[in-house]
This record gives sequence, C-alpha cells and structure tokens, in this order.
Amino acid sequence: MTDEPIPVGLVGTGPWARMFHAPMLAGGPQTRLVMVHGRRRDAAEALAAEHGARATDDLDELVGSCQAVAFAVPPDVQAALAPVAARAGRALLLEKPVGLDLATAQRLAGDVEDVPTMLLLRARFSPHVRDFLALAAGFRPSGITLMSANGALLGSSPFGTPWRHEHGALLDIGPHALDLVEAAAGAIVDLTATGSSVGWVALTTQHASGAVGQLSLSLRLGVEGGLFSCTLYGPEGILDLPDPGPDSHDAAMALVRAEFAEVVRTGTSHPLDVHRGVELQVLLEQAATQLAD
Repeated sequence: MTDEPIPVGLVGTGPWARMFHAPMLAGGPQTRLVMVHGRRRDAAEALAAEHGARATDDLDELVGSCQAVAFAVPPDVQAALAPVAARAGRALLLEKPVGLDLATAQRLAGDVEDVPTMLLLRARFSPHVRDFLALAAGFRPSGITLMSANGALLGSSPFGTPWRHEHGALLDIGPHALDLVEAAAGAIVDLTATGSSVGWVALTTQHASGAVGQLSLSLRLGVEGGLFSCTLYGPEGILDLPDPGPDSHDAAMALVRAEFAEVVRTGTSHPLDVHRGVELQVLLEQAATQLAD
C-alpha cells in the first residue's frame, strides 16, 4: 500500500461538481483529480482546466485514466454509467439518490457489488454533525424534528435541474434528511407522507427507539441560504444540531477525501455505501407512493 495520491476521475460538470467534487478531489493529499468527463466537451475542459486535470467526453477514456471514479450527475445518468466503471474494477464515490426509483437503486447495487463504494451523504461528513450524533448516541429520544428547505426550484438557481423539478424535495434532500434522523433517533420502522414533493413535503417517522419524527422538506422556500435544523427531544431535555462553523465546507471536503481514499486503498466499502442508498430508497419509495395517492 502506497501513500501516493489516488488518481480519481470525475463524471459530471454541473454546479455540485464545480462547488464540491472537483476541488475536493484535487485538494489532496490523499487524492488527485486526473480527468473530468462531461457530455459537453467544452464544459469538461473548463472544469478540468481549473484543477490541472484533463477532459474527455469518452467514459472509457476516463475509466482507463484512474483508480477510482466519482459521480456528480443526475441519478438516472449515474445508474447508467456507474456499472461501466465497476466492470473495470474502479472504486466508486456515488451521489444520492442512487436511483429515481427503488428498482433502479437495487439494480445499481447489484451491478456494482464487486467494487468498493461510498455514498456522498454530505452532512454525515461534517464535523458538527458527527459531534451531534456522538451526543445523540447517549440520548433517549422521544421525538425528533428536522427542517430542510431551500430555493433550489426558484428563480435562476443553478440547482434547478430537470430531475429536481420533476421529483422535487423528496428525492433530492429526502435521502439526507432520512439518513440523519435514523442516525440520531434509530431505524425508521414506519413512515407517512403528506404534501407535494415539488412543493412542501411533511414526513412523520416512527423509530425503533420509540421516537416519533416530524420532517419538513421543500425546494421552494424563498429565503437566502435556506433553512436547516434538527432537534432531538427526550427526558434529558433538548439536543440541537449546532450551527456549522465557518470552515464547515472545507472540513467536509477533507473528510470525504480522506475516507474515500481509505475505501480505495483497502478495497472495503464505506459504512455509507450503495447499500445504504438502497435502504434509504425503500423509505423514499414508501413516501412517494403515499404522495402519489
């Protein structure tokens, strides 16, 4: 095993690829960004040039250039392209959700079963969230509330992409929300959903711990920066998720980079892997079915 930076290829040139994936992978010392793949060659070249990498619109060329592949593309595109990298034996950094529906998520998990995977549930790589969950481990929850709302589907937000307009908050921020409340209050054993995925979604969760959760999700809130909060309630009192520090973005990048490098070097999937994505997709499908009724 070597300490040399792991060469990683990036599939995707959208806003999240520019804001997080590319600078994270290029930041070192554990990884280096060697190639960027984009459907539009000019977009791939522009992003690659910012980070001293090469560009391509040929997935096979990207896979052949690296030891691991990170995806920052819509769920249906990821589901189609990730198996190509897996067949070449490349470790995978996957985005959530791992499918637009449960069947696709399960199929993807089967297709990439033979390679190590890590799922980029960004909040779980934030130090303030990890501190909160460490405290939650000793807390007896009776209830939990979570609010996650932003304006991604309003105005000219770069995150107002077609798949988000079609599927809304449930598939976009739902995986983060459901994962966090399970990590804090225990496994969800039942869930009810009301509202509209492209408007405002309200989820009530029943947890194995006995806790009851109330989650509110929306991509149509006209407040700069959006709102995010999570609070546990119980006999010990109240436990709030603290505000992120000023260096939270960079700290999350550092943790993702280091832990993905460990996945690649050891050949062992992260605890947050493609199968965690499928578990969350089961809950998302349950909610989506109720919203469609």
